[in-house]
Amino acid sequence: MKTLKERQDELVEEFSMFDEWLDKYEYLIDLGKNLEPFPEELKTDDRLIKGCQSRVWLDATDDGGIIDFRADSDAIITKGIISMLVSVYSGRTAAEIAGDDFSFIDRLGLKENLSPTRANGLVSMMDTIRSIAEKHLTK
Repeated sequence: MKTLKERQDELVEEFSMFDEWLDKYEYLIDLGKNLEPFPEELKTDDRLIKGCQSRVWLDATDDGGIIDFRADSDAIITKGIISMLVSVYSGRTAAEIAGDDFSFIDRLGLKENLSPTRANGLVSMMDTIRSIAEKHLTK
């Protein structure tokens, strides 16, 4: 498995292949289409990420100190964004996730090229992932 930084660098490189933001949005949509199916019974209020205009569900399991994430959204671009975050942070330790600065998002230029409501949702997704990791650190 690639290190966290290697996976982030890989994603930045994938996005850099596209010159236009319209193409990058299409790529995000494709990432969302590849997201593992999310069980309907897990689409509960306690798994909804607060602060997102769309509905985004995030489930985390801890398997021997490794956190695995599953997610879904009812909006296609948002689903791509959460899919991207799941691909980066799932399968990592709580310490790796909590200690990361999420700076690869700035390198992607994603926040600046999203609508304000989607950018706020992205921040909420990152905060929720970090918060889950921090809770697992204290266990």
